[in-house]
Amino acid sequence: MNDDQMALFPDQPEQRAQGHASEPQIGPHSSLRSAVRAFADHMQRIDLAENTVKSFLGDLSFLERYLGHEVPIDTIATKDLRAFMEYLQHGRGVPCTPKSYARRLTTLKVFFGWLASAGILEQDPAANLVHKPAASPLPAILSDDQVERARDACRTLLSDAKNPDPRPQFLFHLLLQTGMKKSECLALQINHFDLSDPAAPAVWVRYKDPRRHHKERKLAVEPTLPAMLQLYVAAYKPREALFPCTGRNLEYVLHKVAQVAGLPGGISFEMLRWTCAVRDFRSGMEPEQLRRKLGLSQMAWEDTLPKLQALTARPL
Repeated sequence: MNDDQMALFPDQPEQRAQGHASEPQIGPHSSLRSAVRAFADHMQRIDLAENTVKSFLGDLSFLERYLGHEVPIDTIATKDLRAFMEYLQHGRGVPCTPKSYARRLTTLKVFFGWLASAGILEQDPAANLVHKPAASPLPAILSDDQVERARDACRTLLSDAKNPDPRPQFLFHLLLQTGMKKSECLALQINHFDLSDPAAPAVWVRYKDPRRHHKERKLAVEPTLPAMLQLYVAAYKPREALFPCTGRNLEYVLHKVAQVAGLPGGISFEMLRWTCAVRDFRSGMEPEQLRRKLGLSQMAWEDTLPKLQALTARPL
């Protein structure tokens, strides 16, 4: 299990082994069902996202049905887990997509890795499981040259003699620097910007849904962005919502930038999100810091990191 997976379980091993009063006490001879219940309690104690908890427990329910609820956890070997993964792919009679397969493999690694790191199991039977995902197209990103051409296009639109427009420049740089999603961009309000320190401006990504508050984060932006924000606000005079328009409208703004820049592949929210991630990853940002910046769950990061590594290996 890698460091990113272990980040799900920050407790010290001694604390995990001892447990809490509300946690079922388990040992190497405990049943798989008891171990899964203890794991569920642990995830709730560390306040893991509800969707992540449901996903883990759903995957483990397949394992319980396959091996049996009462099987002692210390009798589960690597060969049993390999047979289980083979069953998921070919034995259930239900298609198992590469993404689902990879997620369920991650579940096994996290679950048994927790049991081993807590001292409940002497060895981790999932440690040697390896998944070689099917090749899939990498996300489209902008090269360094294309980024510069897009920046030039934004300046051209800003200085247009008939209809100067500061919105393309502000939107493009905001997305390139933060990597936020379209839905997060549309939810921005003017007061989400923290400009108290001119040398270190930032923007807050907020969520109205209390169940998604764990995804809120503060993102640093370049010192030049506040001036672009000021020009945009002066021209468009937004009241609360920073972009009082539809997502399609903002997509058109990016399309206009691509047209002026002569980029036939276009520019999209997703493309700028991936471009931001690759530029940060290439510049040496720590993987965990980048995961948090992008607002990704641990499971989503397991799918994202290999793509970032592949994209970073290519010249920009």
